[in-house]
Amino acid sequence: MIDDKTQLLRYGKRLRKARIAKGLTQLELADKANISVNHYAQIERGEKNPSVTTLANIVDVLDLTPNDILKK
Repeated sequence: MIDDKTQLLRYGKRLRKARIAKGLTQLELADKANISVNHYAQIERGEKNPSVTTLANIVDVLDLTPNDILKK
């Protein structure tokens, strides 16, 4: 069984990889997703669990689906 922290770290790594592949900084992504850069950075580091709305905004900016990030 994988604990919540491990999952959050995994999701954060996927987000970081996708963000870098799109050539975006954390600030640029956060601005486009209408969230603070601090909040986004915490999500990417696996420290915060984003709401469904926040995740939808982030994956929209990255041209992904939530499943691309949340898959096991």
